[in-house]
Amino acid sequence: MLNIIGAIISGLIVGVLARFFYPGAVDMGWIATILLGIGGSLVAGLVSSRGQRDFSRAGCLASIIGAIVLIFLGRLLGIGA
Repeated sequence: MLNIIGAIISGLIVGVLARFFYPGAVDMGWIATILLGIGGSLVAGLVSSRGQRDFSRAGCLASIIGAIVLIFLGRLLGIGA
């Protein structure tokens, strides 16, 4: 149960930071922001595939970059705004 709560909180933080650093307005609600952050973390994990399970600054930065890539792909494909 704590893993789910941790994923929601970290997803929210990563999603908010990705929306902040993405150029232009990104209109989405809280749930979409949380899912964006979790998706960004999954993208970063798939790309790096180092298998680390601990907290690191590089992992946080990679998660934010992964979420920004998801915003870009969503806009490129016409999903969302």
